Amino acid sequence: MNHIESWIEHLLVNYGIADESAVYIRLIIMLVLLGLVSFSAYLITKRVVVHYIYTIVKKSQATWDDILAEKGMFNNMAHIVPALFIRLTAVIIFRDFETALPIVIKLTDSYLIVVGLTVILAFTRVAEHWSHHSKAFKDQPLTSYFQLIRIILYILAGILILSVLLDRSPIYFLGAFGTLSAILLLVFKDTILGLVASVQIAANDMVKIGDWVEMPKFNADGDVIAINLNTVKVQNFDRTITTIPTYYFITDSFKNWRGMQESGGRRIKRSVYLNVDSIRFVDPDTRERFKKFNLLTDFVTQRQQEIEQYNRDHQIDTSELINGRRMTNIGVFRRYVEFYLRNHPRILKDSTIMVRQLSIDDKGVPLEIYCFTNTTVWVEYESIQADIFDHLLAAAGFFDLEIYQQPSGRDILKGVQALVTSNR
Repeated sequence: MNHIESWIEHLLVNYGIADESAVYIRLIIMLVLLGLVSFSAYLITKRVVVHYIYTIVKKSQATWDDILAEKGMFNNMAHIVPALFIRLTAVIIFRDFETALPIVIKLTDSYLIVVGLTVILAFTRVAEHWSHHSKAFKDQPLTSYFQLIRIILYILAGILILSVLLDRSPIYFLGAFGTLSAILLLVFKDTILGLVASVQIAANDMVKIGDWVEMPKFNADGDVIAINLNTVKVQNFDRTITTIPTYYFITDSFKNWRGMQESGGRRIKRSVYLNVDSIRFVDPDTRERFKKFNLLTDFVTQRQQEIEQYNRDHQIDTSELINGRRMTNIGVFRRYVEFYLRNHPRILKDSTIMVRQLSIDDKGVPLEIYCFTNTTVWVEYESIQADIFDHLLAAAGFFDLEIYQQPSGRDILKGVQALVTSNR
């Protein structure tokens, strides 16, 4: 490089250019040559070396190098070659310009820091991509930690660049950041809260990607699709996306359905309302009819024997239905529903199966069905639940029970018409 400079300067002097002007013209020519050589080095590195590396990467069986290529790490490394070339030749080119030389060196050093930062960031993206596809970390909110790492890297790169440009020690700027801690806490309040929340969420295993969560405060009801440093994204079942600040998952209440999904069964808890006026004791004729129901044959026979034995032992006059122990149509129906659930192929037999009466209200007598299906798939669950209640609503009439419902205008009109017809 020294020989080239001397040759250019000697050539300019031979053409009659003054020594003072020759120095500046030589600098311009050297800068043009430097730019051309640096650009050529960049193109050669990117198109030849990087292309060759990409070819090797595609042929290899490993997957991590493919991720490095996808994240553009090799393209970023192509910028290092021209930057290093400029850094090494700047001392020679600007040797006669002591004022400009430090500036050029500082700019090239800063550029190298930026390029190095992009390469390191590419590695963090590769690590993040790998963690998301790893079984050990698949459902963990690691995106928050990688975002924090990138923020720290940006801050460190900024401190190093300021240190190079201002000729100050990085410790000086760290001390300056300490004095601005109050302002930094205010600016990065959400980030700090999000970081603390992310740590608590991960440590307590509160939320994972793929969990079905409900948070009524934000009208969120769906699957968690992303957990970041500042936000948690929930894709609702209507395909809309609700974005919730991460720290609200440790300050507000929410429902996570993961336990239900992991258990393999989902609860059915729904009531059938029976008309009180349709409840009555079971007479002998009705009892014989109930014995014809497959699920009740053994039960009705055994229960009637127990009742008759009790009434004989206590010498009860059974000529009146109200005396002694008697079966009722609602009690027999309740046991029928229980037997029906226990024989249903889609109901878990090792979980709670219960049919119970709740407090009577203005809608009648609630008969609650409590059991668990053997699937957590939403569509299958709703289909099983609908099939069960289709059968029970139709079966209630076989027990002389009426399903209660609020009278509609049509029901009132029919009643009025019947009353008018009966008075004629």
